Amino acid sequence: MRIGLSINYAGGFKDVAADVADLERAGLDVVFVPEAYSFDAVSALGYLAASTERVELASGILQLYTRTPTLTAMTAAGLDYVSDGRFILGLGASGPQVIEGFHGVPYDAPIGRTREAIEICRQVWRRERVQYQGKYYTVPLPPERGTGLGKPLKLINKPVRERIPILIAALGPKNVELAAEIAEGWQPIFYLPEKAGDVWGEALAAGRAKRDPALGDLEVYAGPSLAIGENVEPLREFVKPHLALYIGGMGAKGKNFYHALATKYGYGPQADRIQELYLSGDKEGAAKVVPDELVRDINLIGSPGFVKERVAAFREAGVTTLTVAPIAGSLAERVKLIEELRGLVD
Repeated sequence: MRIGLSINYAGGFKDVAADVADLERAGLDVVFVPEAYSFDAVSALGYLAASTERVELASGILQLYTRTPTLTAMTAAGLDYVSDGRFILGLGASGPQVIEGFHGVPYDAPIGRTREAIEICRQVWRRERVQYQGKYYTVPLPPERGTGLGKPLKLINKPVRERIPILIAALGPKNVELAAEIAEGWQPIFYLPEKAGDVWGEALAAGRAKRDPALGDLEVYAGPSLAIGENVEPLREFVKPHLALYIGGMGAKGKNFYHALATKYGYGPQADRIQELYLSGDKEGAAKVVPDELVRDINLIGSPGFVKERVAAFREAGVTTLTVAPIAGSLAERVKLIEELRGLVD
């Protein structure tokens, strides 16, 4: 099982780069760079490529709607080049709050667009002349939609790899099925090992049934918060505002993916109350309603024995990478946590 870490996208990545180099030496395997509405992820990934040696670098995630598929492919090939073949292309639809609210682009057909974008990316990496006729993307544009001067082109540079690993962030059953069918990896959120099969088992099985064996086994990336030690359980309270934000605030009633996930986990009444409080402006009250059991089970916060047991549960549920969020106040503490987790994982 590998260990990953997602950097804080709200800060400056120059300082983070030095931290990642130390974490790499502590046993970190992959670092994720998010992209929401702060600095772009690509700049940070390029910066990290120059300041690290072994750790894999992943976009976590590049938003599906904000780049054309060919630009996404070019960007991934460039990052794979500057990192000497260490890049993982994390793709996802994000949500309408960011896509429509910040980018002013319609949030439509995430599943169909994801499939087509990936198919186009792989054409680009194989250095084929890109010719694609899809429902959502057509390359090159036909004369009736453009000047008529466009012609099929192929990537000038030869990529380091013609198959850069693709990781899809997905929650809904159709999108999860798609990830299991066509991607090298799948990144869920708030992964609860004991309930994951009930929520996603059918979708994963359906996707795997159509999977090309050349893709290999599906990698599963879970993202728990991390704190190891005696009497660290009170730190679970720090996770609750984050959960309340997603369950309560990431979408209107009936259109919140994370609320739906909490409901499927068996916390429907609590999810309703969290959403009610959050949307009314009572964020603190919403955080207090987040169930202790949910926080306990989706995270790695507890004694070494507890964390070891939870690591085993994640592994048993099929997780191959733990993309942790260390709860620590200093780089030294984060490095220590990664070293401790390395010992428990191995």
